[in-house]
Amino acid sequence: MDDTPLASLVGDGQAMQQVKTLIQQVAHTDATVLILGESGTGKEVVAQALHAVSNRKERPFVPINCGAIPGELLESELFGHEKGAFTGAITARKGRFELAEKGSIFLDEIGDMPLPMQVKLLRVLQERMYERVGGNKSFECDVRVIAATHRQLEDNIEEGTFREDLFYRLNVFPIEMPALRERPEDIPALLDFMFAKMRDQQRPIPDMTEEALIALQHYHWPGNVRELGNLAERLSILFPDTSVGYDDLPEKYQVDISESTGLKTPVPNVSEPGSQPETEVEKATELPEEPQASQVETPKNAVSDINMTVETMEPDLSSGLNLKSYLVDMEVQLIQKALAETEGNVSQAAKLLQTNRTTLVEKIRKFNLN
Repeated sequence: MDDTPLASLVGDGQAMQQVKTLIQQVAHTDATVLILGESGTGKEVVAQALHAVSNRKERPFVPINCGAIPGELLESELFGHEKGAFTGAITARKGRFELAEKGSIFLDEIGDMPLPMQVKLLRVLQERMYERVGGNKSFECDVRVIAATHRQLEDNIEEGTFREDLFYRLNVFPIEMPALRERPEDIPALLDFMFAKMRDQQRPIPDMTEEALIALQHYHWPGNVRELGNLAERLSILFPDTSVGYDDLPEKYQVDISESTGLKTPVPNVSEPGSQPETEVEKATELPEEPQASQVETPKNAVSDINMTVETMEPDLSSGLNLKSYLVDMEVQLIQKALAETEGNVSQAAKLLQTNRTTLVEKIRKFNLN
């Protein structure tokens, strides 16, 4: 198996090549990184790979799931506590930030962090100082912060559950992990990677037929790579050293496919000259400004087509109008038109609609437009 630092980021499709490019660009800076993506896409794998190719690779990588620890205990977990700080604190204890000194800390599910803790984390990011719970000594903090969330933090800001100032401190250099359904060409390589790990454990593995792989490429994968891993484990138990065909797959994976459907393979990612300038990484050390609509490059014809669609939507107000439903219908139509004009490319469709890709992905899922 490949032992290079990015070997765990399996896939040669354009989406994963873009992720790898972004990691390599930001790795040798100390910019804060925010990893976005649905549950099960492999956000922690990205964080580990980023640490492994950074200048801090010889220092600790310390992960913590902010959504799995009760709010009243999270401060002690992050910053540590002094002896006698609270009932049960019989000795002083280092926190995750202290354990990660000179290395990287991975704040998983940052969107689930309680508001009071968000204030304290913001202070650490701004001043690079913290105190243990129950103590008054300040500790300097030299830690690379990598955060991740499956939530739409912009929506959380509007709802009042996430601080806008903290969002801009974290969102210095965003990296988005694509959903598995957006990179079906990587499924054969992912299965090979998973089966290779089983083989290293002296376990017999199945042999996937092309028809079975094509069916898996057309499944919608709500659980993403985590679900694929569970399926690989199941197939290895049911079909050791045996060929797995279409009919051997669990029923929900037996997606209807035509005889002419072929196996999707990765397309080489040919970047446009200057598409990822080094200045973008240099700018990552500063707080980003919110992009203006004029800064988003979109094809002129496509924009005019979408504007024409809006202009021709003339509702009949004579019998009244449900404004909320009408706006939802208009939004759905515009999203469908943008996806049609970009042949389903979500990133290009987001540019046409002048919105964030993560926001568009969430709306596609919300309106069931897959």
